[in-house]
Amino acid sequence: MSPSRFVHERHKPPAALPGPRGLLVACAPMRSHVNLSHIVRTCGCFGIPRVIACGAARLDERIARDGAEEVELEVHRSLGPVLDRLRLEGRELVGLEQATGSERLFDFRFQERTVLVIGNERTGLEAEILDRLQRVAEIPMYGLPHSLNAATSAAIAIYEYCRQFPGAGPGP
Repeated sequence: MSPSRFVHERHKPPAALPGPRGLLVACAPMRSHVNLSHIVRTCGCFGIPRVIACGAARLDERIARDGAEEVELEVHRSLGPVLDRLRLEGRELVGLEQATGSERLFDFRFQERTVLVIGNERTGLEAEILDRLQRVAEIPMYGLPHSLNAATSAAIAIYEYCRQFPGAGPGP
């Protein structure tokens, strides 16, 4: 057997970003601390500096792992006023939801200074939040069930943002 040209490198050190990413993630009140913890872990892996959560948000540090230390978790009573403030700061508010007028994530062009808004696991994004958004992206489904888990959906959209902006953009 010839030697492999690939050598396993477990827990390779992260690549350095020249500055913080311009993406923030904002979550509607989640039913499960597990989903929020997975989202924070994903944000940590991709160099996203801040996650905004609402309600009784807390992390399971065994799931969030180093993301719990690397990502600022900002908790608010409600999401609407925070989104209004972020929009006034010049950020584009993008919901991740199955909605009328949504754009397929495969064709979606993110702005560098974006707030990705993730809905509740059961109810998605409420009308009051959808009305505040400038755009909505949707992950196309080709089988059953008709939707993905909130944390999985967030990870796919975060990956797509980072694919479009592989280096850090204008940060927070």
